[in-house]
Amino acid sequence: MARVTEAFVEPVPPGAGAVVVGSFPLSSGEWIPAHVHPQHHQLAWTRRGVLGVAVGDTHWVLPPTRALWLPAGVAHRTGATREALLYSLYLDAEHCRLEWTEPTPVGVGGLLANLIAYLHRGDLTEDARSRAEDLLPDLLHPLPTIPIDVPEAVEERVRAVADALLANPGDPRKLEAHARAVGTSRRTLTRLFVEDTGMSFDRWRTNVRLRAGLTMLAEGRSVSRVARAVGYTTASAFVAAFRRTVGTTPRRYLDGADPLGG
Repeated sequence: MARVTEAFVEPVPPGAGAVVVGSFPLSSGEWIPAHVHPQHHQLAWTRRGVLGVAVGDTHWVLPPTRALWLPAGVAHRTGATREALLYSLYLDAEHCRLEWTEPTPVGVGGLLANLIAYLHRGDLTEDARSRAEDLLPDLLHPLPTIPIDVPEAVEERVRAVADALLANPGDPRKLEAHARAVGTSRRTLTRLFVEDTGMSFDRWRTNVRLRAGLTMLAEGRSVSRVARAVGYTTASAFVAAFRRTVGTTPRRYLDGADPLGG
């Protein structure tokens, strides 16, 4: 998790009521630097495009069917893999009845999406706004999927391999070939990867491939095309790896569905 000292404190936009809604257009590839909201919980959601939110090495890919709850004080970065319209709901932590202490994905259906748009209006009466704010917590349902962690590499040789895989997740080379490319042995690179990232090479590469593939799927590409692009020979192999790692299928993830069928 990113430390508060590594982030700046971003002010919450002014607004009436206990829930403030800000909207921020993001261009493709644009990222807001790491920041915190000390007194406000945040719900990050996009009406269009694909949103990315990173808390330390943990990364969420958020199509319009998903939002992410960020507790007050959690340092995070927010960006877009393609042009997006970020809606941020800021909830006064002191008066919020939700007690979620960790970043939590939530499903976004039509009712919640319309409520966010309603709260964004500037012409609501105090009573109308209060009634709408009271409804919001009842519409936030957590989704128990697992985020995709891709720890940053620091050691020079590990970072060189990591950069190559981030640039091309479908790179078919095995660990031994990567080791030769950075001038070390397979055994040494195996050890360095675990020491530097806390993951084996295979697990780290799998997470890179799944994160890249999920973003492509959210942008509308077919599963078969995405699977080939990120290094899997078949769509079923990609889906199986995704399910093992994230806890649900890519389709259920993108639909904002509970992996348990709820």
